[in-house]
Amino acid sequence: VYFRYTYRYSKSGEQRVEKQIIFKSNDGKVFRIPAIYYNENEKKLFAFAEKRISRDDSDAVALVMSPKSNLIDLFQWSKPKEVMKKCTCGYRPMNPCVVYDKHTETLFLFFNYVNETQWFQLKHHLNMARLCYITKKKNDDKWSEFIELTNQVPEMNNWSTFAVGPGHGIQTDSGRMIVPAYAYIGSEDEKPISHAFYFYSDDYGSTWKCEEMLSEISTECEMTEVFGSSNGDSLIYCNARSLGGQRVQAKINKSGVSTLTTVTPLEEVHNGCQGSVISFPAQTGDAKPNEEKWLLFSHPTNQRSDWERLDLGVYVSTSPVRSVGEFNLVWSQPWVINQGTSGYSDLTYIEDGWFACLMECGEKSANEIACRVFSYEELLKGIPDFRI
Repeated sequence: VYFRYTYRYSKSGEQRVEKQIIFKSNDGKVFRIPAIYYNENEKKLFAFAEKRISRDDSDAVALVMSPKSNLIDLFQWSKPKEVMKKCTCGYRPMNPCVVYDKHTETLFLFFNYVNETQWFQLKHHLNMARLCYITKKKNDDKWSEFIELTNQVPEMNNWSTFAVGPGHGIQTDSGRMIVPAYAYIGSEDEKPISHAFYFYSDDYGSTWKCEEMLSEISTECEMTEVFGSSNGDSLIYCNARSLGGQRVQAKINKSGVSTLTTVTPLEEVHNGCQGSVISFPAQTGDAKPNEEKWLLFSHPTNQRSDWERLDLGVYVSTSPVRSVGEFNLVWSQPWVINQGTSGYSDLTYIEDGWFACLMECGEKSANEIACRVFSYEELLKGIPDFRI
């Protein structure tokens, strides 16, 4: 894959690839909650976000998409268009989470359809969120009407509320589709507690079920497969937001869900923030294609106040598994790819050692969405004291 860059020079004289604003905020328009997907067959990037009339969650009015088919010129994105709008009845689409089914060549955009605030739902133990998605077939510019799955998941009746993603889901080597999520649970006389989990489908998206929840308190999460096979053997790594301290890291396999305690801790900002994780082919000459996978993680590395996150960084792990079913996660130091105001992010692996990160950013507040593309070589140079 060949890219043509626009460069900016830092004070030290080093070349730095300039990010491009894809969803730009202005009067009465704010963009948050990024999600990105790269289709290797179409050679196309798809960027998604929430469109709001203010930064408040209750002011979401639509989900927007901007595709990019000309990868040679990184800075030519199509004009954003709305793919799902707020209903006149009050339900608003939130938390875009994209996943692709290779079997039917269908792109799924999952979201929550909500007509109440999270505070109201938690206070009254009243789940008003609906699980929905829209789809787009290969080479088709039109999206389907939304499909609701709420009735397929009876567990939702016991939740105070829930949300998907946000960001991206995955399809495992065996074909299972996974959509990350979290739900608040607890009896009516208790404060609801959130736990991460995932929805899954083993029939190309026709029916959906719930996986076991993480035991640790956890919210927004993403997952990736670090080992998989066509016979169903799979090792899933989950990276989830916590309430502060350290992020929650867990593994999911045939034996169930378990928290990882012997891995490199990842620091969580105060009050927490969403982060993104992907696996990608090992970047060594002796690595066997599609067998050895490395991990990449993105998250703010600093903050100025409780809710003002700064300096989005990416971390890499070149030794995620010791053997089948056993993690050996050692994370590098972060390479900051967005200095200053930062927030939510979503990663995707393009191919040939290239990555894209869709991120919240802005001069004074993280109210617009930009894309930053970088190579593995840049990653190596950017991480302090990195060793494979």
